[in-house]
Amino acid sequence: MRIGEIFRYAADRAPSSEVVDGYPNFFFHTATPNSRRVMLERGINPIANVIGADGTRTPAIVLSSSPHRIGNEQTPWQDFFNSDEGYVRYFGDAKIAGVDPAKAPGNSAMLAAKLQHDIMDRSLRKLAPPILLFRRVRVRDKIKGYPAFQGFGVIERAELIAQYDARNNCSFPNYAYDIAIFDMSAENEEFDWRWISDRRDPDRSINQTERFAPRAWKDWVSGGTAALGRVKRRVTKLLTTPIVHQRTIAGSREASALQTIYDFYPSPKKHRFELLAARIAGRILQSEGGHFRMGWVTPPSSDGGADFVGRLDIGSDFSKVKQIVFGQAKCEAPSSTTSGQDIARTVARLRRGWIGVYVTLGAFSEAVQREVIDDEYPILLIHGGRVAREVIALAAEFGHGGLKEYIASVDAEYDRSVSNRRPEEILRE
Repeated sequence: MRIGEIFRYAADRAPSSEVVDGYPNFFFHTATPNSRRVMLERGINPIANVIGADGTRTPAIVLSSSPHRIGNEQTPWQDFFNSDEGYVRYFGDAKIAGVDPAKAPGNSAMLAAKLQHDIMDRSLRKLAPPILLFRRVRVRDKIKGYPAFQGFGVIERAELIAQYDARNNCSFPNYAYDIAIFDMSAENEEFDWRWISDRRDPDRSINQTERFAPRAWKDWVSGGTAALGRVKRRVTKLLTTPIVHQRTIAGSREASALQTIYDFYPSPKKHRFELLAARIAGRILQSEGGHFRMGWVTPPSSDGGADFVGRLDIGSDFSKVKQIVFGQAKCEAPSSTTSGQDIARTVARLRRGWIGVYVTLGAFSEAVQREVIDDEYPILLIHGGRVAREVIALAAEFGHGGLKEYIASVDAEYDRSVSNRRPEEILRE
């Protein structure tokens, strides 16, 4: 299996054919002799425990995400996948208010796995289940039956959160899991299912199951949490991104979302986009484990250069560094392109230890990107395509009736978020 490879998950579940409808047959490629089929009928699918000579083990937990179900009664949230950067945020299976979310079958399995992933004893850590991820994709006009492999890894964090179900007009507790996706470069980017088949074999000891285990898994077993920085997947890409890849696809959900955002802030209200931009920047900065603290948005008449101010905290307690986040937000047409002069003005106001953020509904030219790279500017560029995806995710995660309702709820906080203060003041909060 390769990350991004699409499989056919046919209704007959027959494992006999290697290819079905022109795609690799999921049931053929995940088959284990004398074992039940691996299923993706639920979001969280633990493979049945086996009792080996050295203890009971869960061979793996297989996660399935269905973007086409986002916002319905079964899935009132949106999972976030960034396998190329070694990160997935996945939501558990609790859906009912007033019920302990840890008792939901999927959450129960994931929380048990998290305890094993955190264990200090290396010999016991070997028994921990790897987390395998699949994301259903649209093929032609079909939205079901085509899961794409997204990699494997372990749970870094399990967070108890509150979510809102707009259809039933209620909130409910649930768990969100941050999953570290492991590197497979040593295996030429191929995942060998024989490793999982060996883990399903009760006649094999846990040491015997490691013959086909990825090197990153072995490194993690040896080093535990301290090894995560070394074993996470990182894909080296072209340093610049073509404008066409920053824009949304016409007729897509993202294109509709971006236009909704643009229309929500007509002149002379465009400055109110700054608070939404700050939320987007905070979500992106926090996705790699830092903590973003929102400060304030500046008055429209302010000439200090910042549209919003925040703080990024890295570490904890005494061993913590605080960095000022100096943000610019431009509610310009999705078809627009940001000039190098706009970026230069933002960078000119940065001080040592500050992080710049520039959020636009448009795109950044490759010349602008090269200037940022060549001059090593500490600035985060967020283009319109990313804005659309992040706002869709925020609306789903925090449970509002729809995209417009979420944007309106953010805008309702704008007036009390405005402050005319020096950015340095946020370091003392």
